[in-house]
Amino acid sequence: MEYLSIGAFARESRLSPKALRLYDRLGLLVPDHVDAATGYRWYRAEQVGRARLVALLRRLDMPLARIATVLELPGPRAADEVAAFWAEIEEHMVGRRALAAHLRARLSGRRPDMYDVTTREVPEQTVLALRKHLLSDDLPAWIGSSLDLLEKAAVEECGGVAGHPFVVYHADVSDESDGPAEACVPVADPEAARAYAAAHRTVEVRTEPGHRVAYTRLTKGQVVYPQILSAYEAVEGWIADQGLSEGGPCREVYFADWPSAGPSDEVCDIAYPIG
Repeated sequence: MEYLSIGAFARESRLSPKALRLYDRLGLLVPDHVDAATGYRWYRAEQVGRARLVALLRRLDMPLARIATVLELPGPRAADEVAAFWAEIEEHMVGRRALAAHLRARLSGRRPDMYDVTTREVPEQTVLALRKHLLSDDLPAWIGSSLDLLEKAAVEECGGVAGHPFVVYHADVSDESDGPAEACVPVADPEAARAYAAAHRTVEVRTEPGHRVAYTRLTKGQVVYPQILSAYEAVEGWIADQGLSEGGPCREVYFADWPSAGPSDEVCDIAYPIG
């Protein structure tokens, strides 16, 4: 069996000895043999392929914990994990690109032109709602789980879903401010919805009157905090420019299948009721 010293293995694997010692401690690249007297590490030549894979994954800025997951998966599943990781990177980059454009426009004294703002009429609708105080880090998971629960209730108990689900922000949700936020799903049967809410005390039911909103449409990559704040500012600025007033709290309206959407797919409207 051919053994390589840590120096030779570092050259073959394109990793530094310092990195190899770290990956040994983390269990990513464990030497085949460690000299009991000197502590010197020896590697098998067959480990070079695994080491080069680690080096390539690090060049993608993949976290070490996720690299450990990839290394334990069979080939096709490992490839799927790399694809999923890169899709997440691209999604974040879309949002960061939009935020950078917004900041350049703001700092140069120009209004950002990346958001087209228009208006539409929203009919009266009865909604099931869940309200909660929470910070921005907890918001994405809460939105997904709350809307899933309410949509299931709408389909099974309230005559079906009668419109796009949305989230209302009654106050700021950030890393310092906890809202509250309110997840809402329009339902087809108001009486059944009231009966459901009476039986499930955490769920509210209310009727939203018809109203007009000013809104802008976002891609999935733009629906990332804090980048999404630039879209809110764009709608607020448009309302002010038109001499209109905000007629209620801001909301995010979700009209696409979130899990299957790509970073450039339109998924969400940022909307403000206007007077």
